[in-house]
Amino acid sequence: MTSPGKELNRRDAPFVSLEVFPARDKAGLAALQAMAHRLAAFGPRYISVTYGAGGSSRERSFDTVRALREAVDIPLAAHLTVVSASRDQTMDVARRFRELGVNHFVALRGDAPQGETFQPHLDGFANAAELTAALKQQWSDVHVSVAAYPEMHPDSPSRAEDLANLKAKFEAGADEALTQFFFDNDLYFDFLDMARAAGIDGKIAPGVMLMPNFFQVRNFAQRCQASVPDWLAARYAGLQGRKDEDARHMQQLLNAAFATEQVLDMAARGVRHFHLYTMNRPELAEAVCRVLGLAARNDATTQ
Repeated sequence: MTSPGKELNRRDAPFVSLEVFPARDKAGLAALQAMAHRLAAFGPRYISVTYGAGGSSRERSFDTVRALREAVDIPLAAHLTVVSASRDQTMDVARRFRELGVNHFVALRGDAPQGETFQPHLDGFANAAELTAALKQQWSDVHVSVAAYPEMHPDSPSRAEDLANLKAKFEAGADEALTQFFFDNDLYFDFLDMARAAGIDGKIAPGVMLMPNFFQVRNFAQRCQASVPDWLAARYAGLQGRKDEDARHMQQLLNAAFATEQVLDMAARGVRHFHLYTMNRPELAEAVCRVLGLAARNDATTQ
């Protein structure tokens, strides 16, 4: 891995955006507010709040956006999905977010209920490209992010169709794409090469999973069809099922080591925007911000 030192001191310094999921209760909202306060010092470009398919976490998403808006002066992005909703219902949700001060959406198709195949609502948007176009048509100032998949979306029949879908989202007006998480950086850079070859020149930021527990994330990755390299799994050999303090602490060290290795390698290879899947845990997010030099940069700008 090349040394990132010179890379991180350039004028085009790296930056992060953060993703959180909605809090379940008042205690969770307070914890997210505290997390936002803690990470605000590193200048995140925005915090995105997820939204369950079919609106399963709708009210909690609104509550979370409202709580974060009250806590910090950081732009907020709201996820929108089209699953199980009409066009009017989806746009009504977008209007409610707009009333809370949101002008950035993460436009997603969303996943069908477990065990089912996605079918568009009879009066709904067929996909994220249609949703993106509607948002851009409705509000001239709206910023739209969309999803990209270095290892292909599980429902895509081929790489060519997966790239065509991403291209359609950019042609509909998307401002950037955020990738599904991955654990091998070459997957991301190979995907960038394929996207550029397919005529996609929009911004594609890597999504970085900050793992609170490797084994839980590995199980989640299998459901998302995101591969876990053998060399990464080997680091955690003998730790699965152990609940003692030593094993817990070792996982924390390994998780932090991998997260920092991953972002520093990408920074050294020219990446500037990192979208951090925080899992609502601030510790690893702060560590990543610090290794990217964001703490020192913030100190310099506030002195």
